[in-house]
Amino acid sequence: MAEKVSSETEEPVRVRIYDLVQGPLCVSARDGDRVCDRIIPLLRQGRKVVLSFDQIETVIAAFLNAAIGRLYGEFQGEDIRKLLSVEEMQPEDLQTLKLVVENAKAYFKQRGASAEAGDVRLRS
Repeated sequence: MAEKVSSETEEPVRVRIYDLVQGPLCVSARDGDRVCDRIIPLLRQGRKVVLSFDQIETVIAAFLNAAIGRLYGEFQGEDIRKLLSVEEMQPEDLQTLKLVVENAKAYFKQRGASAEAGDVRLRS
């Protein structure tokens, strides 16, 4: 179930992706997990987070699925939209991010519906 976060009251936290992945390539799900693990506690606190893609040369969907797509299983889309932003991302990477977000929303919506349907069947 998606978690509801409290409203943000502090300055945004700027997370430099280059520092977390230790270089200009965002090509592994493991690195994406590292980013997600860094920002989940901040979002749970209702903190605004800005992901900076400064100095990043390559971003692939596997990284974005792990870094951002996974958030849709933890939080409501409205909260993610309100609390999370990206900056200095290349236009083609923004397109990939848009697809990742759309797919994550659909996946977690379907997964939630399947879990609820499973609960109903168990009670029958």
